[in-house]
Amino acid sequence: MPKTSSRLEVFPDSAISYMVRLAEQYHAINLAQGVPDFDPPGDLLAAAENAIRSGYNQYSSTWGSLRLRQAIAAKQSHFSGLEIDPDQHVTVTVGGTEALLATLTAVTDPGDKVIIFSPHYEAYIVDSRLLGAQLIHIPLHPPALTFDPDDLRQAFKNRARVLILCNPANPTGKVFSRSELQIIADLAQEYDTFVLADEIYEHIVYPPNEHTYIASLPGMFERTISCSSVSKTYAVTG
Repeated sequence: MPKTSSRLEVFPDSAISYMVRLAEQYHAINLAQGVPDFDPPGDLLAAAENAIRSGYNQYSSTWGSLRLRQAIAAKQSHFSGLEIDPDQHVTVTVGGTEALLATLTAVTDPGDKVIIFSPHYEAYIVDSRLLGAQLIHIPLHPPALTFDPDDLRQAFKNRARVLILCNPANPTGKVFSRSELQIIADLAQEYDTFVLADEIYEHIVYPPNEHTYIASLPGMFERTISCSSVSKTYAVTG
């Protein structure tokens, strides 16, 4: 049998998949996978069915249908306070995981350094290794899950190409404060670094926490790629 690509050697067995199998085997509560415990909105299901039956079931624009991009731009403008252009600023992907990989592919070359906060979503490691990028881990220290600004500055000094910011964070649920985001923003601008903002949980935030879009901070819009998804907010992970 011919040998498969050496790229596959960087893919470990998914911890999430392993835990899902164990939960199924032992009939345990599965806390490893973010599956909502509520049904999707009925209006959403009806609209999806109607769209499919009305002919919206073939190729669309490569970067997403105009009406969908307009809706995303309007929603993001409303919540972030930014002026989002559906033609210039929005690309639709098949889920947030594809958006993450596409973004890292666009902003990194083999050997580039990627900063991630730990603990983190496992796809960040797999995607970075697949692209030949080197990871720099910044620990989040309990109980408040804070980071050391000096550690972060040193990571930027190592010529990092991009920082991945999961906010609110998976798997800890940490919501980065505005002051923490300002530290990240200042360093990103000082060292001319991209920020990949994984904001899939942007609407699942509980008081007294508030979600701040890092792209909305001064000087950050031009260097921030924000990735999100309807999957968690509307319970349509499949």
